[in-house]
Amino acid sequence: MPQPFDPAEAKALIRKILAEGTVWPTKHALAEMAKDSMDMVDVTNVLRGGIVEPAEWENGAWRYRVRTPRGLWVVVGFPEEAEGELVVVTAWRAKP
Repeated sequence: MPQPFDPAEAKALIRKILAEGTVWPTKHALAEMAKDSMDMVDVTNVLRGGIVEPAEWENGAWRYRVRTPRGLWVVVGFPEEAEGELVVVTAWRAKP
């Protein structure tokens, strides 16, 4: 499927990949998660229940921000060459 996806399409694809595919964090994502005491369980929960914002073009790829009302953010990408995979680009906890 050609990108960018609208938020509803992205949400459906994220859920499908969580159930059937592979989710992997970048080294940058792991470092940022550690700074805010987040782990992959937190990321999975954000992706499962969060609100997907419209796609943004950044560094040569479409990125999708997913947020929760409690201030957790996860940015993901869908690699064009790897169907069924979801890359966690970064994640953070908003400061109050």
